[in-house]
Amino acid sequence: MHPDTSDIAGLAALSDEALAAQAAREGSDGAAFTALMERSRERVWRVCWRLMGGQHDAEDAAQEVFVRLFFDRGRFEGRSRYSTWLHGVAIRTCLTLRRSRSRRRRREEPGGPDEIEAQAAREPEAAAAVDASHDVTKLLAGLDEEDRALVLMKFAEGHEYDDLAEMFGATPAALRMRVSRIRERLAARAGDGPAGSGRKR
Repeated sequence: MHPDTSDIAGLAALSDEALAAQAAREGSDGAAFTALMERSRERVWRVCWRLMGGQHDAEDAAQEVFVRLFFDRGRFEGRSRYSTWLHGVAIRTCLTLRRSRSRRRRREEPGGPDEIEAQAAREPEAAAAVDASHDVTKLLAGLDEEDRALVLMKFAEGHEYDDLAEMFGATPAALRMRVSRIRERLAARAGDGPAGSGRKR
């Protein structure tokens, strides 16, 4: 049975958090969950694109995120905005998939990790999606997966440290320190050495 027009209009007027609470009480084909996922589709896709770096991998990741959101729909406790919780699920899903992909490529490709990084640097569409004025993919290739995700969520998505703390399971102060250290490493790499790291932007 499909919801009538008045039901759809009523759902559209609800906040993400109210929709999530209603979805948690619904059955498997609930209208609130469907409405919430339609509303979230672009946000999920954007995060998956940034973290996975290519259309095919982003599509696979987004599909997995929606599956996890369905099965975990009762786990949102309302302690943060729904969008923050949603991004946390997307980040964890993408990190798991990237790590699995990296392990698989290390087994399959004789070039090993260096070849994987070189391939990442040859994906201009990923760099353009984050910042068209820099070879971001190449700069971030040397970071571990979680540091890379943290940088993208902070600077590409513009999240505040309180939101990042919810997503990454750390305190805002710890993440500020971590981002500061990452920026120092990236500045040194962008400047091709210590001399370059002294330039202010």
